[in-house]
Amino acid sequence: QEQLVESGGGLVQPGGSLRLSCAASGRGFGIYAMGWYRQAPGKQRELVATISIRTGRNYADSVKGRFIISRDNAKNTVYLQMNSLKPEDTAVYYCTRYSGSEPITPGVWGQGTQVTVSS
Repeated sequence: QEQLVESGGGLVQPGGSLRLSCAASGRGFGIYAMGWYRQAPGKQRELVATISIRTGRNYADSVKGRFIISRDNAKNTVYLQMNSLKPEDTAVYYCTRYSGSEPITPGVWGQGTQVTVSS
């Protein structure tokens, strides 16, 4: 059974950086599109970034130029490098493996990791 485990969250000051990791179990990791979402208190879960062979890397407008999504298929891991963090980036960040090679339908979800940006 596929499982995703996020790590790397924490408390950081505005302007700081964090790198989130999402380790996947199971087989065939490299063929699936992967993504990061986030959910702030009282708000809906929103898409942050996706990565796939078919569509490349895509970002929400709110994080373009600050966040970078990447993957290491040999390690079954996807990363989210977050730079120039702002208080509005505070949220629980979730990793997802989409059901196919394009980022259309999220399938498996991780448990989430908290990111807090505060002075």
